[in-house]
Parts: sequence; structure tokens; C-alpha cells
Amino acid sequence: MACEREVEAVEETATNNETIKENNMENTQAGVLVLKELPEFKAEAYDAATGHYTEVSSEDYKGKWSVICFYPADFTFVCPTEIAAMNAQLDIINGELGCEVLAVSTDTKFSHKRFVETEPLLKGLKLTIGEDPTGAVSRAFGVMIEEEGIALRGRFLINPEGTVVAQEVQAPSVGRNVNEFLRQVKAWQHATKTGEVCPAGWTPGSKTLPVNTDVEQMTGRVGDYITIEEILN
Repeated sequence: MACEREVEAVEETATNNETIKENNMENTQAGVLVLKELPEFKAEAYDAATGHYTEVSSEDYKGKWSVICFYPADFTFVCPTEIAAMNAQLDIINGELGCEVLAVSTDTKFSHKRFVETEPLLKGLKLTIGEDPTGAVSRAFGVMIEEEGIALRGRFLINPEGTVVAQEVQAPSVGRNVNEFLRQVKAWQHATKTGEVCPAGWTPGSKTLPVNTDVEQMTGRVGDYITIEEILN
């Protein structure tokens, strides 16, 4: 079953690549990157932890758990709440989970610096924010809103093998939940380490589905192993 196999990047043929390029020319939004390799990119960035400009690339995030988070723009309203929420959990994300974080918007690194320096919610920010004024990085991830020149809210979780294992993309008006992101990272890391699969809403300490050892007994009988109350708890 698809949910049990090891997560690997799906290889694309040359013909498929040409088709993808053609499709991206027509519609650069809502592309599905799950089970595909982390798109290659290189960008200038502002490192809020040091207060200096730097350069980031896709190579920096290979061999480790990482998340690339796109947001529409600096000096907006929902965006600083998301950035601040992620920053507030950074010790857990970086330390406990060993997950690197890169935020990206179509603003320049100069705008990022000024945004961090003036927005009260971003006081003490430690995140690195990549610039994407041409929209090249946003297009590579399929989140560019061409007519507005900004990115959708896109969050992509990448495993140490460089494969995108989860993505969340939504319109600008509603912010994302950092606690749900933390839950997803913990679930993915557990599933990757144990070979078990995680039911809906799984949190550490909750019951998993050991299909790696009991797949025949569980087929069609998951309800004998876990209840809806346990799932929703």
C-alpha cells in the first residue's frame, strides 16, 4: 500500500519534465511537490540572528530535516504573526527536532532587514529570510501569484534525503498554525525512524499503526486496533 512504502523522490522522465515546464508556463500555482526532490535554488537573504546579509541555497538544506516557508510580503498584516509564531518555537524546531527553517518572500533582503527592525512582533527574530524579487524561487515551488507579484502561503517539509514529504499551500488571508507544523514534523520523524504509520492527529505517545509488522491482520480491520476516540483525543 502507498502509505507504507519508504518515502522516496519520484523520478521524472525528460518528457515529463518538458510537460511540467509547459504546464508551469500556463499555471505556476498549486503544483504538487510531495514525493519530488527539493527544487534547486540560490538566493540572497537576511540573517536576523546575526543582522547580516548572507546567501542560501537548496544545498544548505540537504541531509537534514528542513522547512521552506513562503509568505506574501513584508510590511503586511498576517505575515508577521506567522513569522513570529515560527520564531517562538525555533528552539524546539532547531534543537529538539533538528529541523532547519528558511522563510522566503518576493521582497528584497533590504526590505527584510527593515521589516525585522521595525515590526514589534519580530523583535528578537532569529530566522533567515530569503529574497525572491524575480519570483524564480516561488515559481520553482509552484506558489507564485503572477498577477500580484507575491507568493502564496506555502510550507514545504523536506526529509534528509531531499524529498518533499509534506506541503501546505493556502491563500494570503489566513495564517498557518505552527503547532500543527510541529506535530507533522514529529509524526514524520517517528514514521521514518520506526516504519510505522501515524493516524490522523497523531502526537508523540499516541498509538501508531504498526503495518510494518501486522499488515495482514490490520488490513480492513483498523477499527479493531484504534478507536475514533483515540484518533480525536
